[in-house]
Amino acid sequence: MCGIVGYIGQRDAVPILMDCLKRLEYRGYDSAGIGVIQGGGLEIRRSEGKIVNLERVLQKDPVRGQVGVAHTRWATHGKPSDDNAHPHRDCSGSIAVVHNGIIENHFALKKALQAEGHRFESETDTEVVAHLIERGVALGFESATRKALAQIKGAFALGIISQTAPEQLLAVRNGGPPLIVGVGKDGFFIASDIAAILDYTREVLVLENKEIAILSRDEARIISFDGRAVQKTVTRIPWDAALAEKNGHRYFMLKEIYEQPRTIEDTIRDVVNEETGEVCFPEVGLTRSELKQITRISLIACGTSWHAALVGKYVVEALCRIPVEVD
Repeated sequence: MCGIVGYIGQRDAVPILMDCLKRLEYRGYDSAGIGVIQGGGLEIRRSEGKIVNLERVLQKDPVRGQVGVAHTRWATHGKPSDDNAHPHRDCSGSIAVVHNGIIENHFALKKALQAEGHRFESETDTEVVAHLIERGVALGFESATRKALAQIKGAFALGIISQTAPEQLLAVRNGGPPLIVGVGKDGFFIASDIAAILDYTREVLVLENKEIAILSRDEARIISFDGRAVQKTVTRIPWDAALAEKNGHRYFMLKEIYEQPRTIEDTIRDVVNEETGEVCFPEVGLTRSELKQITRISLIACGTSWHAALVGKYVVEALCRIPVEVD
């Protein structure tokens, strides 16, 4: 599950965003990245692997800015790599997008954008969002984003910044992936998880389906996808940071139980080729003929993984008709 954070305010965004990212590590991820508006231009730093790798990149090539977004990625479209890490940019390099969820029609959108001359640098579904906004940039950042959203199908949360609107941070929610706006004393935050920002504020606005937050240094304005103003009441979070990391559940185990459907969906999505419908496990290194020769499977596990293996045994035996042993 990808993690999104963003900040706009009076302080340097980079240390804030990096601290917030670390509070999302428990969600699992394979790469991380950050984008900030620095001196009127957009600067992006990304790295495959853990956040510590991104910290090394920033030590060698530091950035500063008071508006920014950051992201931890769990690969669903495209392998873990620097190029596939978020934020993603448009052709001009002026728009940065971080994303949690799925763009269901990204393949068709990508083909249409490529036919218009847009150049893509990643294998992700996210990058189409930046190019769609670029297509309508003459309308202004907010209007171009709304026009892009009208063309996208899926369930997603987005954080977006642009050097054409250096005093704005946009947050978008459509469907399931959560996204909140944190109301701080010296700025505003966005996050896909309350735990990320609790050390900075407990005052939040919860975005609902098909809502956009337009944030400046001193104002938070919420609109619907069709541009209507939405009135929101600030909610104060009573949890401490430890409880917030459990998403309000009393125990981490309960949290993990309720997250199982989404976790399974994310795992399966990573191996399905949307263009052909085929399920691919290239890291296994076996051909179709070699797979057909398998007559027995052994799963070795301990603790909670052993119980997961028992579920796997049932699924494999039911679907593949191959005996499975769990040890």
